[in-house]
Amino acid sequence: MPDLLNPVSTSIKRGRQIHCSAPFCSWQIAWDRSYTYMVRDGIPFVLIPLVLAIVPLVFGYWPVSIGFVALAAFMAFFFRDPNRTVPRDPDLVLAPADGLITLVARGEDGLSSESLVSIFLSPLDVHVNRSPIGGEITDITYTSGKFLMATSARARLLNEQNTLTIRGDGLTVKCTQIAGILARRIVCWKQAGEKVECGERFGMIKFGSRTDLLMPANVEIMVREGMRVRGGETIIGKVKR
Repeated sequence: MPDLLNPVSTSIKRGRQIHCSAPFCSWQIAWDRSYTYMVRDGIPFVLIPLVLAIVPLVFGYWPVSIGFVALAAFMAFFFRDPNRTVPRDPDLVLAPADGLITLVARGEDGLSSESLVSIFLSPLDVHVNRSPIGGEITDITYTSGKFLMATSARARLLNEQNTLTIRGDGLTVKCTQIAGILARRIVCWKQAGEKVECGERFGMIKFGSRTDLLMPANVEIMVREGMRVRGGETIIGKVKR
């Protein structure tokens, strides 16, 4: 029987790398005839409140137990990992995360500038990050920093973050996981040199965060500020050949 609690992956917490639970799903739950999974990182966050709910229940303090059960339910919801239908067009760049687009900065063709799309993840969004393109992870750079509001313009420069450079077929993008006020743990399940499929899970950020996507200027941006997107499914841009 596989060990559900101790598979190997890499996570980053407050400026140091540690080993933690694996990326992929452990619990399968049928919701609306589709399947939603829960990331294994969430198992302790669900089990601990459930165990704590037993003690007050034994002594008759059932309202306290209800609070712990509600917390466990929220954690199961937060760590959900739904299946996604990934478009297979190699010229597409997909959303690396669920959330609200807070910034679209377009680069200029023919220059060395790049386009930037920022996605804010609230605590109610799915927090699993997915690769925007298929290719090879050529570099992973972790930078320690502050925990400013993720929507702040300074967050990209000052906050704790982890950047994956992914080189695809004639296209290289940078996907940056950025911590926020509540997000204190960036998790990355991949290593430099590994190959990823478009839409493949590569990590998550816990409890509210931001994901930035940096693309060449020859990628036509197909989203706008204020839109909501779904990781591994919503088309962010298309390469202009």
